[in-house]
Amino acid sequence: MSESDLLTITLPDGTPKRVAAGTTVGTFVEMQIGRGLAKAALGAKLDGKLVDLATHLRADAQIQVLTSKSAEGLELMRHSAAHVVASAVQRLFPEAKVTIGPVVPEVPGWDYPGFFYDFDYAQGFTPEQLDQIEVEANKIVASGAKFARRELSIDEAIPLFKAKGENFKVEIIEDLKAGGTQTVSLYQHGDWEDLCRGPHVPETSKVGVIKLAMAAGAYWRGDHRNKQLQRIYGLVFPDRKALEAHVGMLEEARRRDHRKLGKELELFMIHPYAPGAAFWLPKGTVLYQTLGDAMRRLLLAHGYGEVKTPLVFNKSLWETSGHWDKYRENMFQFEVEEQAFSLKPMNCPSHMLIYGSKRRSYRELPIRYYTQDVLHRNEPSGALGGLTRVRQFSQDDAHVFCTPEQVHAEATAVIDLIETVYAGFGLTFSAKLSTAPAGFLGGAEVAAKAEAVLKSVLEAKKLAYAMSSGDGAFYGPKIDFEVTDSLNRKWQCATIQLDYVLPPRFGLNYIGEDNGEHVPVVIHRAIFGSYERFLAILIEHYAGVFPVWLSPVQARILTVSDKFMDYGREVRDQLVARGLRVELDEQSDKLGAKIRDAEMAKVPYLVVLGEKEQAARAVSPRKHGGEDLKSMSLSDFEALLVAQAKPPF
Repeated sequence: MSESDLLTITLPDGTPKRVAAGTTVGTFVEMQIGRGLAKAALGAKLDGKLVDLATHLRADAQIQVLTSKSAEGLELMRHSAAHVVASAVQRLFPEAKVTIGPVVPEVPGWDYPGFFYDFDYAQGFTPEQLDQIEVEANKIVASGAKFARRELSIDEAIPLFKAKGENFKVEIIEDLKAGGTQTVSLYQHGDWEDLCRGPHVPETSKVGVIKLAMAAGAYWRGDHRNKQLQRIYGLVFPDRKALEAHVGMLEEARRRDHRKLGKELELFMIHPYAPGAAFWLPKGTVLYQTLGDAMRRLLLAHGYGEVKTPLVFNKSLWETSGHWDKYRENMFQFEVEEQAFSLKPMNCPSHMLIYGSKRRSYRELPIRYYTQDVLHRNEPSGALGGLTRVRQFSQDDAHVFCTPEQVHAEATAVIDLIETVYAGFGLTFSAKLSTAPAGFLGGAEVAAKAEAVLKSVLEAKKLAYAMSSGDGAFYGPKIDFEVTDSLNRKWQCATIQLDYVLPPRFGLNYIGEDNGEHVPVVIHRAIFGSYERFLAILIEHYAGVFPVWLSPVQARILTVSDKFMDYGREVRDQLVARGLRVELDEQSDKLGAKIRDAEMAKVPYLVVLGEKEQAARAVSPRKHGGEDLKSMSLSDFEALLVAQAKPPF
């Protein structure tokens, strides 16, 4: 073989490998990289394009081998699983006709990516039939049938699928032909074949474990005027252990659901008279206020000034900011004296008005405005859910007005605050840099400058970050922070948005050291984000067992009998006088019942009082969950509770 017949295939680390043209990807991986990786391989990317392992190498390329540990590898498994499920359905129910079966980012009710396949099956699938299909699908997985690809001309494919009676596939192929497509690809495993672009895993045994989630109705091509189909949702896990772990996580998530706990712990309620707005009950209001007070103290100590602005604004404000064009459909709008108004959906334009209300000097900067004002956004009713998607909410919202030279230090200081706050809750986080979107108001040069500044801040902090193209705000790119809770779920919370656009739109300036006028830069930032959403996260993160400083009730006093009630009141009053949130159970129930009630209420400390405690002016504390502490003096317990009642930031 001459040197000219050899290709150069470059590994991710830059290592070049020489291989004969026409070698399959799978053979290359086994011979040039190693059998261990070849055994785990599901597919590959050649110059960024997903391909099967059976693909023949025809040109020099960069290669990345995909396994179940990569997102693309898992997607190949899900795509292949959809074919396996479709074949299982037609094996059990031959009258069912196949349509389409794509991968989806989340399966309803499972908080996990998966797939669906739509079938024309008039009877619909019962839960018992789903169980049968799942068993059959996993039998096909275990069979290890090879996925084989072949290509046909478009004119060969149409009669092939007509002969099978698969009219939906025929419609798809005819549409492809009308669009100019000349050939199509088919994939076969066992005796079952389907129209598909691919790629797929090499054989069914590489699919993993299939779990069918549910069946639901769906319209052909999503159009209600078309025939109604039966959709089967499914998921794939690398092995049964991973499936069982996810099922366990879902059960724990249901136990922690903030809507369930919010009702049980009497924190908040939702009423149909005010959809998307929470009614905070007494204990929930304590939770809300405690969280807000902690943030207020932290920010005031870091040079922020708290402001409050009107709830209702004339549309002219939003036209100036650009929100009327970009965000109008999400505003609650109404008319007064033939003028258009809206409830404010965000605080930034009103803070621009405060800054612009007087002449400013560079000596005043940075100016940091902070607020917890109520906001309203007109979310679709179908998207509302508990506290995580609401129409009325508050944010720990702030806007930092600074000189261009101060931006780096101010953005860094915000990240420092984010680290401090999240550490106080035991939350880890990851960062994502979102670049300016299409339609960005500042132009390419401004976008590039802002993105470069945010990158430099992240890199100086040595924070790893992902990139998200085009997901920034219309007035600037941003850094978003995702927190990871105790169930390893990720939630987008904090944000830092860098704005060179709104200040000139509002005519903002400051007098510089050179006595000339300059335009300030604005950093939009939030740490909790929405209080409602962040509290939902915390309720589930802690499973309702809040740390002492945050808990609506920090201790509940329980007396062995009514004759010790006076001492109970004395203990309660002394602790309350220290600013602690303590209550006394004055019910005439037995002690065991009182303990059960307090445990159900998830109170951090239960304080048992009886004859021994009264005589010694002592208490016998017990932590939530059953850990008994040694009997201690009332003053010692008071000191313990006071120390734990301090916010961690």
